[in-house]
Amino acid sequence: MTALTKTQRLILSRATTRAGTLALPLPNGLAGAAAKMAVGRMLSHGWLKEVEANLRRGQPLWRETGDGHGTTLIATEAGLEAIGIEPDAASAPRIADTVKSVAIRAGTKQAQIIAMLQRPEGAAVAEIVEATSWLAHTVRGSISGALKKKLGLPINTEKVEGRGTVCRAR
Repeated sequence: MTALTKTQRLILSRATTRAGTLALPLPNGLAGAAAKMAVGRMLSHGWLKEVEANLRRGQPLWRETGDGHGTTLIATEAGLEAIGIEPDAASAPRIADTVKSVAIRAGTKQAQIIAMLQRPEGAAVAEIVEATSWLAHTVRGSISGALKKKLGLPINTEKVEGRGTVCRAR
C-alpha cells in the first residue's frame, strides 16, 4: 500500500472533523498545482471522491462543472482506513448529527476545553481560563478559531448571571 504524505494525512484527518467527511477547504498554503497534484493522487488511490457540491448549503467547490454547478471532495472509506480510522467511527455523531468524530490527542488543553463544553452546564470562559491558565482572549480565540472554524464544532454562547459568558457544545 502507498504511504500517505503529511499533507494527504492532514487532508484526511481534517475531513473526519467535518460533516459528510468533507475534505475542503484544503490546508492553508496548499493551492494551485500543488493542490491539484495532491488531490489527484488521492483521487487515484481512492482516498478522496468527487461529489456534486450542494451550493445551497455553502459547500466549498473543488471545481466548477458549468451551469452554476460544481464538485466538492469527500474522504472515502479507503481514505479513512488509510489514516487508521474505522469508517463507522468517523460517521458516528459525536456532538450533533452534523459533526463527525474528531481525532484530538487526549490530555491536551484543546481536549480538556472540548470536554468542558460538552458538559450539560457548559463552561464559563472564566472556568476555562482557570483550567488552562490562558488569558480570557486566548480562550475566546480558541473557541472561535480552533473549535468553531477549524473543527466545525457547533458551539452556543450566552451570558448567564453569576457565571458570565457560558459556552456549550451543541
